[in-house]
Amino acid sequence: MPKWGGKLEKVDEFRWRIPKNYKVGMRVDGLVYADEGMLPHLLDEQALEQVANVAFLPGIVGQSLAMPDIHWGYGFAIGGVAATRVSDGVISPGGVGFDINCGVRIMRTNLTKEDVAPKIKTLIDALFNAVPSGVGSKGVIKLRAGEIDEVLVKGSRWAVEKGYGVGEDLETTEEHGEMKNVDTTKVSGRAKERGIPQLGTLGSGNHFLEVGVVDEIYDENAAKAMGIERVGQIMLYVHCGSRGLGHQVADDYIKSMMQAMPKYGIQVPDRQLVCVPVSSNEGSAYLSAMRGAANYAWANRQCITHWVREAFCRVMGLSPKEAGLELIYDVTHNIAKLEEHEVAGKNERLCVHRKGATRAFPAGHKDVPEKYKAVGQPILIPGDMGRMSYILVGTEQAMRETFGSTCHGAGRLQSRAALKRKLSGQDVLKDLEARGIAVRAGSLSGLAEEAPEAYKDVADVVRVADGAGISKKVARTRPLAVVKG
Repeated sequence: MPKWGGKLEKVDEFRWRIPKNYKVGMRVDGLVYADEGMLPHLLDEQALEQVANVAFLPGIVGQSLAMPDIHWGYGFAIGGVAATRVSDGVISPGGVGFDINCGVRIMRTNLTKEDVAPKIKTLIDALFNAVPSGVGSKGVIKLRAGEIDEVLVKGSRWAVEKGYGVGEDLETTEEHGEMKNVDTTKVSGRAKERGIPQLGTLGSGNHFLEVGVVDEIYDENAAKAMGIERVGQIMLYVHCGSRGLGHQVADDYIKSMMQAMPKYGIQVPDRQLVCVPVSSNEGSAYLSAMRGAANYAWANRQCITHWVREAFCRVMGLSPKEAGLELIYDVTHNIAKLEEHEVAGKNERLCVHRKGATRAFPAGHKDVPEKYKAVGQPILIPGDMGRMSYILVGTEQAMRETFGSTCHGAGRLQSRAALKRKLSGQDVLKDLEARGIAVRAGSLSGLAEEAPEAYKDVADVVRVADGAGISKKVARTRPLAVVKG
């Protein structure tokens, strides 16, 4: 891939501008969150060109944004955020991604590293056996005829009603795990066919289960609100998305929008930015199908959470109450939502695309769970298998500047193919075990693709997000054991 040769102007230590005069047709500037150390890699690929191209979208307001975990993606860069007016703007599947509502959730426990360490290998085996993983994996849930439609409509609530979790889980899930206004007829038969056998499965790629330990607490007040009480406390992560169903929804609507674009007279500099007016029939259909896929993803994570709790309690010989297995939060990474935001001094109804980016709403916001109203919405930024993960909260600065958004993870530095040429899965396994991290994976080949060196150091990414004020650090965890798809 050729080096990027565009314009990049330093705004401050953590912000860089791509001026809208860089390319004729840009409607707004691009704004990139990064520090000096990140620039060489950014200039070595074309993700910044994607930031500039997103600025062409009809109805875009504010700036075309790139979070500090930015890297090349389909249409939008991963780590891209853009808001378009509902009245005259567009919606683009490239601004959501193929794994709709890929997201992460974290559970607290009452246990410490000293409690868990003697049983860590037994625990990671139990988690690996409890949750189906890998490419094309199939789950143990057998949906009856037509029940996939209930999942698409109810999301996490469907899972809880079936006994996979407790009602309190819904209170600490973004959107309560259930986006409204889903017309299941807008989800294709093929998408449903792919989703039926995969409910309750981890999948492959960068999806994971993790047993982590609190390594540092930065904000004791916010940590306490989340039940994070001390260094050494055990936390459990679940990271996965909408599986084949979400991928099929994206594929279906990219194809249909390509056919529909000419009638709306929309021109974009990259065909992967295919889009239609938010308020059009095609735009409404995609939003409905996307919400259904998002609900499927929440149901998926909820079912997995239930099995993680069961496995954890069985190995540790405790009841869920004794173990203190409470869901701190579940946040989505790949989504488009209709939200109210202030633009140029007045409230506007916007379609906010967050691709490889998470919501970061501040204290007091109406959509923040009651228990976090005083501290802000929890944000979960996991690292790679060998490095730290971070818990943060949203800020007012994010609401003013990024439509209440921040980064979602470490961000890739090297492609999967490149890693497989350099490393074997056995190499990665030995390296992680030498660091005291127990690992179970569906395949050694998949493990090589997800080696720690594939990613930016998440500490650098979080330093930029925190330094720029678009999220605030609360706590840090380090991995003890990981299950990879």
